[in-house]
Amino acid sequence: MCLCLLELSAAFVTIDHSILLIRLSSGFGIHGSVLNWLKSYLSSRSFRVRCNNTFSSLCTSSCGVPQGSVLGPLLFIMYTTPLSTLISSLSLNYHLYADDTQLFFSFYPPNFVSCITHLQKNALQQISCRMTPNLLTLNSSKTEFLLTALRKQLDKIHNSSLNTTHSARNLGFIFDEHLTFSDQISAISKARYYHIRQLRCIRPYLDSNTACTIATSTVHFKLDYCNLWSPYGIGQTIYIFMLWFVLSFFFFYSSPNLSRRRLDVCHTSTHGVALVRI
Repeated sequence: MCLCLLELSAAFVTIDHSILLIRLSSGFGIHGSVLNWLKSYLSSRSFRVRCNNTFSSLCTSSCGVPQGSVLGPLLFIMYTTPLSTLISSLSLNYHLYADDTQLFFSFYPPNFVSCITHLQKNALQQISCRMTPNLLTLNSSKTEFLLTALRKQLDKIHNSSLNTTHSARNLGFIFDEHLTFSDQISAISKARYYHIRQLRCIRPYLDSNTACTIATSTVHFKLDYCNLWSPYGIGQTIYIFMLWFVLSFFFFYSSPNLSRRRLDVCHTSTHGVALVRI
């Protein structure tokens, strides 16, 4: 399978308000008070730049949607609806999540060259041309291509002009070409061990509830994200298991009142990992 991760330049800040409002009205049937609410939400927004203790004068924003808002990603998806219609007409599978656009398709090794030619010279050019009237820009230099297959299948692909990568980050998850997820597990482990070491320093000053809250917000949520257990390597699963155990050990076994506390350990199941009170 070939996965193409499209990169848009400054996607959220280039949305044209007039085009968006017309699209909401004609494409989604939003009229009257609701449309006026959205118009009021988007218009008359001002901003300024701060450099040290100096502020620039206020400027009115004529385009873009507020980043970090609930409506921002939703409005962006509605704004780019014609893009999804175009991709469907090109016989490509796709997934849109806010400004993250992924194209993917399967192929037989002998047909690889023709499939890639269709993607590069036809599909991507049409997508780029469709983005231009909507004030969106496709950043071809940061667009990534990832081929995922078994090693024997990848060895059959030759004379490819496509610049592929061995791994790519998609929605915060790292995929590698053989789907072993080793890069994802290594990245998670490295970052979470750092946080565990930092949090261990303040553990003696925290009660159990506070320690659990901090552990959940800084470490646990990353381990639970996607909740994927690789069927390709038991050693990688054990590595994540040990990370869970170290987390429990640092936060419960490092308590100043150890005799009064119980240690939470981890066990694996068919659905992932769970903390068990013993």
